[in-house]
This record gives sequence, C-alpha cells and structure tokens, in this order.
Amino acid sequence: MKPFSLSVPASSANIGPGFDSLGLAVDLYLTLTVSANNTWGIDQQSEMLPAFNNYKEHFIYQVANQTAALYGKELPACYMTINSAIPLARGLGSSASAIVAGIELANQCCQLGLSSNEKLQLATEREGHPDNVAAALLGGLVVTAYNDDKSIDVCKINQLNIDILVFIPQEELKTDVSRQVLPEVYSRSQAAKAGSIGNVFIAALMNENYELAGKMMEKDIFHEPFRAKLIAKYDAIKRMTKELGAYGTVISGAGPTMLSFFPKGTGAAIKQKLQNTFSSYHIQQREIDFTGVRVETKLV
Repeated sequence: MKPFSLSVPASSANIGPGFDSLGLAVDLYLTLTVSANNTWGIDQQSEMLPAFNNYKEHFIYQVANQTAALYGKELPACYMTINSAIPLARGLGSSASAIVAGIELANQCCQLGLSSNEKLQLATEREGHPDNVAAALLGGLVVTAYNDDKSIDVCKINQLNIDILVFIPQEELKTDVSRQVLPEVYSRSQAAKAGSIGNVFIAALMNENYELAGKMMEKDIFHEPFRAKLIAKYDAIKRMTKELGAYGTVISGAGPTMLSFFPKGTGAAIKQKLQNTFSSYHIQQREIDFTGVRVETKLV
C-alpha cells in the first residue's frame, strides 16, 4: 500500500427548514496521513479530537474495520497521523467527517473501489441521516432524501454567491440532547407549512434570490423553535446579524454553533463588529467546500 493522505470537510446541516435533509460542506477539515506499518499506530495532533486508549477504541478505526469486514476484507495495520480543525459537538458535522474518513480509509487500504453512491449509503446507515455525510463526501450544498427502502436521493448545488459566518461557542451540545427537545409528532398543517417553506428556500437559492432564501431559512418549523432555548445569545445574534445586513441566521445542525448568510464581500468587515460584541463566541468567516473528501497518494 502506498502512503496517502485524505481530508474531509466539516458540514452544517438543516440550514433552517432542511431538517435532516440539507447539508453544506464548510472549509474546516479532518485530515489523515496513512502509511503501512507492522502494527497499528495512531498519532492525534489536535485537541479537537476525542481521547482514546488503544487503536481499537478509535472511532475512525472502528468505521474502517467494519467497512472492510462488510466486503470480506481485513483492514491492514497502518500508522495514521490525524489532525482536525472541526470542533466536537458544535453542530459542524465532526462525527460525519469521521465516518466518511473511516469509510475512505477502508476503501483505500483494502482497494474496495467503492463508488460515491456506495460510500454515501454506508455513511448514511452509520450516521442515521444523509445530510452531513453527503456534504462531507460530495461537497457543496446537498439536498437529500432518505427513503423508506434505505435508498438515498441527492442533488448537489455547486454555486452560492454568499459570504458565510459561523458563531462557534466554547460549550458543547450533544446531538442526542438537542434531539430530545423536538416533538415526536407534527400536525398535517405544520408539515405542509414546513414543506412549503423548504421548497421556496431551495427555489430561492437556485435563483440566487438570497433575500427570499434568508427569509425562508428563518421560518423553520421542524427544529429551530425548540432548540433556540439551548443556544446562548440566540436572539441577540439573530437580531444583530439582521441589523448588519444578514440574509438569514440559523442554528448549524443540532447546535450550538450558529450560521449566517451575508452578501458576498461583506463578511470580513461584519465579522469584526460581531466578534467585538459576542466575545464568548469564536466567529469565523468560512468558505463552502465544493469538492468533499479528497485523497492524495504520497510519493516515497
């Protein structure tokens, strides 16, 4: 096996009305450098990665090992150097990136020759919904549907003429905790209204009508009204971003990170104004990653 490196972008899910169906790839990365070795070794070089005692406990190894086993292969021993700029439990798809990395690790080490669709199927079955993993795998803004027969339909939007700011707090918020505040059932009228909001949101994005898209992304019914109480300074962030010209501001994934769409070219100046006000948040201007997972073979 030739040494290789792989990188997987972070992702923001939901983007307002796209509950468990919209994912946006963001230019924060989980990176692995991999080479063959006599025994397993994992060197983590980021504080944003969870601690582990031995390689068999490592989540990426577990995903890779299980993926290899599904195809009757044994994952060979490797030495991996892992780095990450994706904060854990902040609503930026850290687990999805790790799942995609584990599947790609098995694909490369065992020469599985998996297609993008096969990788997406494996990742979705592991994650439980396709939005984050599809964005991490494919890049761009992905619109997904996870069907009753477990098949996945996906459409990728490759152009968004906007600036993006993310508001990353210090505290974590586990996805399972954030899901506990959601209703188990929605009425027919709520579902119909939510569906129409999502439809207009996507149509507005496709037509580059970002004013209308921003209006729709702030009208979510499925999750944001219930999760807002879990997010520190939620109302203040939404109010000030709107005053500074944001198209829309929403919870990123399950939170507690928040995400704003701004007119192209305005993000840098606005970021500084917001950072001065919301010092407890790490505010970043981020770009959309339109490529998704990348693999590069290393020369020896």
